[in-house]
Amino acid sequence: MYELPLVAAGLEPDQAQIYEILLKNGPLKAGKVAAKSTLKRGLTYKVLDELVELGLVAKNEPIGKVAIFEPAHPLKVKEFAEAKEQKLKTAQLALDGILGQLTSDYNLALGKPGIQFYEGKDGIKKVLEDTLTSKTEIYAYSDIEAIIKYIPNINQEYVAQRERRKIKKRGIFIDTPKAREELKNYHVATTQNKFIKHEAPPFEVVFQIYDNRISYITLSPNKMLGVIIEDPFIYRMHKYIYEFLWSLI
Repeated sequence: MYELPLVAAGLEPDQAQIYEILLKNGPLKAGKVAAKSTLKRGLTYKVLDELVELGLVAKNEPIGKVAIFEPAHPLKVKEFAEAKEQKLKTAQLALDGILGQLTSDYNLALGKPGIQFYEGKDGIKKVLEDTLTSKTEIYAYSDIEAIIKYIPNINQEYVAQRERRKIKKRGIFIDTPKAREELKNYHVATTQNKFIKHEAPPFEVVFQIYDNRISYITLSPNKMLGVIIEDPFIYRMHKYIYEFLWSLI
C-alpha cells in the first residue's frame, strides 16, 4: 500500500517493505518481521540495520533479551526525503561545476567536437561561467550595449569572478559613443578593448574564444541562447583570425 510512495521518497523497495510492516504492526522482533516479509531472513536483518542507520527504525535491545525493532514517526520519512533532495541538489551543483571539463576530456579522448546548447538567462550565465575555467586569455567580440541592457547583473557578477581569478580578456567592439563611454574604465587590470570604426547594426551577440572552445550567446530579449563548441581546429582558426584583426585595429 505504501511501498511506491516510500520508494518515491527515497527508500529502496526492500527498505520500504520492511518499514511498512513495522508501521502497520508496531514493534517486532527481527524474526517476526522476516516472517511477514517477502525477503529472506538474512536480507531482512540487513535491511533492518540499514533503516536503523537511516534513523527510520529504532532498535531496542535490552540486556539478555532479543532486540525489538520499532518504526520511527512518518515525519522522519519526510525529513529523510528532504535531506536526500538537498543532497541531490548539492550533487547537481557539483556536477555543473565540472561538467565543462568532463565534456572537454570526453571530446578530446574521442577526437570529436562537443556542442553544448543552453536557453534563457540561466543558460547564458552557464556559458559565461564556462570561460572562468580558461587557462588562456579570452578573446571576445561583444555588443556592450546589449550586455548593459539585458544582462547587467549577470555580467557584473561574471566580471567580478574573472577578476578574482585573474583571467585576462581582449574585447573588440563596434565603435559607438555609448560603447566608448561604457568601456572607458572597464576593468582595466584584466581587460583590453579595441573598437572597429564601421557602420554596423546592433548584433546583440557575445562571441568568445578560449581554451580550445568558442562560445556564442545571443542577447535578443525574445531569443536568449547560448552555445559552446569545443574543437581544437575551430578554436585555432578563430584565434588566428582574431589575432590578425586585433593587429590591424
